Amino acid sequence: MDEIRKERLVKKYSNTAVEQNKKGMPGPGRGPGRGRNMGPGGKPKNTKETLQRLFGYIKKDKWKLILVFICVIVSAATSLAGSYMLRPIINTYIAPENGAGKGNVAGLLGALALMFAVYMFGIASTYLQHRIMIGVSQGALNTLRNDLFCKMQKLPVRFFDTNNHGEIMSRFTNDVDTIGEMLNNTIIQLISGGITLIGTFCLMLYTNVWLTMVTVVMVPLFMKAGQFVSSRSRKYYKAQQAALGTLNGYVEEMVTGQKVIKVFCHEDMAVEEFEYLNYDLRDKQIKAQFFGGIMGPVMGNLSQVSYALTATIGGILCVARGFDIGGLTVFVNYSRQFSRPINEISMQINTIFSALAGAERVFDIMDREPEPEDSKDAVSLPNMEGNVTLEHVTFGYNPNKVILKDISLYAKPGQKIAFVGSTGAGKTTITNLINRFYDIDSGSITIDGVDIRKIKRDDLRRNIAMVLQDTHLFTGTVRENIRYGRLDATDDEVIKAAKTASAHSFIMRLEHGYDTMLEGDGANLSQGQRQLLNIARAAISKAPILILDEATSSVDTRTERHIEHGMDRLMENRTTFVIAHRLSTVRNANAIMVLENGEIIERGDHDDLLKMKGRYYNLYTGLSELD
Repeated sequence: MDEIRKERLVKKYSNTAVEQNKKGMPGPGRGPGRGRNMGPGGKPKNTKETLQRLFGYIKKDKWKLILVFICVIVSAATSLAGSYMLRPIINTYIAPENGAGKGNVAGLLGALALMFAVYMFGIASTYLQHRIMIGVSQGALNTLRNDLFCKMQKLPVRFFDTNNHGEIMSRFTNDVDTIGEMLNNTIIQLISGGITLIGTFCLMLYTNVWLTMVTVVMVPLFMKAGQFVSSRSRKYYKAQQAALGTLNGYVEEMVTGQKVIKVFCHEDMAVEEFEYLNYDLRDKQIKAQFFGGIMGPVMGNLSQVSYALTATIGGILCVARGFDIGGLTVFVNYSRQFSRPINEISMQINTIFSALAGAERVFDIMDREPEPEDSKDAVSLPNMEGNVTLEHVTFGYNPNKVILKDISLYAKPGQKIAFVGSTGAGKTTITNLINRFYDIDSGSITIDGVDIRKIKRDDLRRNIAMVLQDTHLFTGTVRENIRYGRLDATDDEVIKAAKTASAHSFIMRLEHGYDTMLEGDGANLSQGQRQLLNIARAAISKAPILILDEATSSVDTRTERHIEHGMDRLMENRTTFVIAHRLSTVRNANAIMVLENGEIIERGDHDDLLKMKGRYYNLYTGLSELD
C-alpha cells in the first residue's frame, strides 16, 4: 500500500473524524451522514480524576470493601507471621545455639502444625477477599454498562451519524473488559502488596537493622526501573486501545458493506487495508506488551541481586557478629518477600494502564453533550392534529455551510406533501428537523400552532411515524417487530396493520407466520419484505404525522404497485411527508416541493408543476435526471 493511501486510511479511521465532529461537520452520506471513528477521545484525561470516577462505582459496596480490606490485612498478617515463625523453629528445634530442644520431634511437629494453621487461616482470608471482590467488581461493571447504555440513549442523533458503530461497540466490549480485569484482581493486589510491603519492612527492621539498610538501598533502583518502564508502557497501551477500536470500526463497516465489496470486486483492497490496520495494531501491541512484560523480569532480576547481597552480608554477620541462623533465614525470606509486592504491582502496570485508557474512552462517551432537555415551559401535546408549518427555516449541519435556506411551507391534516430534488438538496434534512433530530438555526417549525422547541420531545416523536429507506428489524418475531410501532397494540391490530401494508400474505407463507423469528436484521427476508414490515410498523402507530423517506426505493415495481392502495390507506387522515426519486409515487400529492441547493425553487401539485415547464417538468418528462 502506497503512502498516500495509508494517509487517507488513517484519516478516515482516526482522530481526523473526531476533530470534524467537534467542529460540527457531518460525515459523508445521506443527510447528516456517518463519520468514521471517535478515536481515543482527544487529550488524555487526568489520571486522578479517571480513578476517582472509576472507584465511584464501587463506593456503594463500602461495607463489602471494608470486609475485603480486613481480609487483605489478615491475609498479609498471616503470611508475615507464618514466615517469622521459622526463626524460633530453627533456633529452638533445628539449629539451637546451646543444643536445648534439638531432637524434640514432638515440639517441632507442634510448631509446624501451628504454622500450618496460620497459613490455612490466611488462605481462607484470601479466598474470601477474592470472592467478595469479584461480586463488587462485577456489580460495578454492571452499573458502568448500564450508565454507558443509558447515556447513549440520551445522545443526539448527530453522535450516531458521525461516529462509527464498531468503534462505539468497542467501548462496551474491549474497554469495559479491561476495566473489569483491573477491578477483579489489580485493586486487591495493590492493597495487599502495600500492606505486605509495610509489614515486611517493619519486621525486617525488628530482625536486623543493618540488613534492612542493604535492602533499602535497592529500593531507589526498583523505583527508577519501574518509572522508566511504566512511563513508556502507559503511552503504548493507550495507543493500543485506540488502534483496537479503529480496527473494530473497520471490520464492522466491511461486514455491513459486504455485498457492495463483492459487487465491485473490492475484496483485495479491503484485505490490504485491513492488513495495514492490523499491522498497525500489532506494532502498538508489541510495544505495549513488551514494556508491560519486561517489568516482571526487570524487577525479578533486581530482586535476585538484592537477595544475593542480603545472603552474603547476612552470612558475614552470622560468622562475625553472632547473628542467629533463624534470623538470617527469616530475613532472607523477607528480602525476597519485600521485593515480591513490588514485582506484583509492577506486573499489574499493563493492566492498570490498559484499564485507565479504556476508562478514559468510556468516560469520553459519558462526557458527551446529551440531547438538550425539554425547556421549562415545554408543553405536552399527546394528541396532535397534524398542522405542520415551516417559516423561514435555515439550517446547516456545519455552521460554515448552510444546507437549508429560508424554507417555508405548511401541511394541513390529511395532506400529502412531497419533496423531490437532487441528492443533497435537503429533502431528508427537512424531515430530520421536524423530528427535532437536529435543531434549526433560525426560523420556526410549528405543529398545531406550537413551536416544536416548546413541545416535549416524547410527545413530538410519538406523534410522528417514519418509514426510512434503510430498513431495520430487531431480533424477535414478526409480530414483535410490527408491534414495535405501538407496544400496546393487540394481535388483531398487528394483523390489520400488516394487511394495510400488504404484508399479511407473505407473512402467512412464512414457516411460523407472525411468530417467525427474525435474526440478523431480517436476513431471512427479501429487502422488499423487510420494507413492508417497516411500513406495517408505521401503520400500527396512531401517529397523525407520517414521514416516508424513500420508503418504496427498495421495493420492485410490481411490489410497489401492489402496495399503492395500502399506502393510500396508511396515509388517510395523516399529514404525510414523502421523499421520493420515483416521481410516479408523488403524482397524487397535494403539494410537491422541488428543492435545489437547499431552496424550494418550485411548488404546487403535479398538474401545476407540469404547466410551469420548469425543473419538475424536465424531470418528469425525462429531459433531465435526478443526480
